[in-house]
Formats: sequence, C-alpha cells, structure tokens
Amino acid sequence: MNSKKFKIKGRGSSKKVNNKFSKNIIVPEFDIHSSHTEESLEPIKTQYIMTHAKSLINTVESPDIGFEYSANPYQGCEHGCIYCYARNSHHYWDLDSGLSFETKILVKENAVKILCDELNHPKWKVRPIMLSGNTDCYQPLERKFELTRNILIKLLEFKHPVSIVTKNSLILRDLDILKPLASLNLVSVAISINGVDDEVRKKLEPRASHLDLRWKTACQLVENGIPTYILAAPMIPYINTHEIFDIVSMAKKCGVNDIYAMVVRLNGDLSGLFEEWLEQHFPDRKDKVLNGIKSLHHGNLNANVFGERMRGSGPLADIIMQQFKIGKQKVSFESKKFSHDCTLFVPPAGRQLELF
Repeated sequence: MNSKKFKIKGRGSSKKVNNKFSKNIIVPEFDIHSSHTEESLEPIKTQYIMTHAKSLINTVESPDIGFEYSANPYQGCEHGCIYCYARNSHHYWDLDSGLSFETKILVKENAVKILCDELNHPKWKVRPIMLSGNTDCYQPLERKFELTRNILIKLLEFKHPVSIVTKNSLILRDLDILKPLASLNLVSVAISINGVDDEVRKKLEPRASHLDLRWKTACQLVENGIPTYILAAPMIPYINTHEIFDIVSMAKKCGVNDIYAMVVRLNGDLSGLFEEWLEQHFPDRKDKVLNGIKSLHHGNLNANVFGERMRGSGPLADIIMQQFKIGKQKVSFESKKFSHDCTLFVPPAGRQLELF
C-alpha cells in the first residue's frame, strides 16, 4: 500500500499506530481508510473527551526545560504538529500517538478547581508554572472551553507566576489578564515559530495559526508590555534550517526579549510517523533529512541525554546554533532579561483569612 495516497486533509498524521500498553493490535489491512484510493481523504472531525483530573500541576525533572512545574488543561493537541514529542503521552490514555493524538482531545473539566487545591497545599513552593509543557493550552478547543483563560484569572487573583508557550494567536483574547499579570512581573510568553514559509507550516503544523499571524501575535504581545520570546523549535535539517536568519530578523523587528532554538528529536513513535510524513510531503529529500537528524544525535533519530537532546551535538548542531548567534549579531539583536516575581503569592486559603 502506497502511503503517499493517504493524506487526511488538515491532519499531520494519516494513520493510527499501535499503543504499546494495549493488547489490541492495529492491522493495516482492516483500517477504516484502507478502501480509499484518492490522494486526500475527507477531514476527520475532532472529538472532545471530558475527563475529571486528579491533578493538574506536574513537577518537571528535566534540567533542559528551565521550569519546575508544568500544567496542561488538555491532553492531545489539534494542531497536529507531526514532530510533537507529546504524541507518545497519548498511550497513557489508551489512545494512539498518531491520528488519535490530534483528533481525540481530553479536556480536564475540573482543571481550575484542582489548580486552586494544589496551590492551597501548605507545602506548595512558589515557582513559575509553565502552561503547555505537554500540549498547547491555546489549541483551537480553548475557544470553546476557556480552561486556560480561567486558569490565568486564578493565577492573577493569587498573584502566582506563570510562563506560557503557544503557537496560537488565540492568546491575544486574554490580553485583559496578561497585561495586569505583566505589570506585576508574573508572566512571560514564548511564541513557537520555526520558520517563515507558511506552505511548509501547512504540512508540518496543519492546524496551528499561520506564520504571519504568529509574528503579528508576538509583536502585539510586546506592544502590550508582555515579556515575549520566540521559541524556534524544532529546527529540522533541510526543512527549515535555511530560514534561521529570517527568523532572527523577524524577531528583531518584533522587539522580543530573546530567541531560544531547539533541534528536532524523534522519540518513541515519532520516528515512524515522521518518516511517513516525509514520504508523503518531501519524498525527494527524505533520506537527506533523516540522515541530518541522525547527525544531530550521534547517529540516532532520538536523544535522551540532558544538555544534548534539545541542542543536539556534532558539526551540524553547532552550525545551526552558530547561525542563530551570527544572525543576532548581524541585526544587532539585544537580549532583554526577565525574572518572574515569586514573592507576591497569596494562597487561596490566605484570601479567605483576610475576610476575618
């Protein structure tokens, strides 16, 4: 069966893959799409699965991230980015990392209540919470459920620091919350932008905001006094690495605080999903791209070594990072430091005590 024939409109992955924790095996011959022969299958509607979470805030143990806590009001992500490392986490929900990851989204309907409970714990240690540590907190369904907005309202009420990572312009809806958070040095935002070619974006990140809109979003955040960063991630050899100077130039025009770059790594199921994606969209350079990725990770498509897995190692990794450095020098890009204020926090219980 030729995988090039099976592209699903608006989706990054075109198939379901086996869940390593499940006893059920997906057999391609009996896949629901196996009878189709057209180049592009009909769009698949996203399903929302309401869940009652036991916890929201996760402790981040990786020294590569730079934050101690993360929180994800949604599991799975409709953006459908084919390279997303979080795809593998869908296995824990008895779902697959391919098509199900971007079409079956779990909504933690009690996220705000759980947040308040966790912040009210007597042993809570105040550190910035990263929203979108796993999947984008401003993915399309946030417009309907507003979990992220309501979380930010609570964080402002409790004066708790937060960092946001997103590639969706929907974040501008919440400027009325972000601006007062910023006035107290309680918020920073990283806009994920890894290129300037929207035709590539349509294939790589099919349901994320288009690139022009993301650049405008970064500029508007800066104009409104929000500490803003560009997360140039992931940089993929021979897919978007030729756009590094353009990324730096656009970041300079927006006036963002800084640019952080990460290289691609294909953990878990990603190696198979990404290889199929290359066969569908860039068959002429498939081997070149895969060999480029391997050169970043000691001959492997994935890396697990802290300090190397996101930056990469070897000559090509050095060239990628040097290009960002040279690009900054070329446009006189000056980094602006920012630190979250962790001293203002008033826990929910503390608010109640003020009434007496």
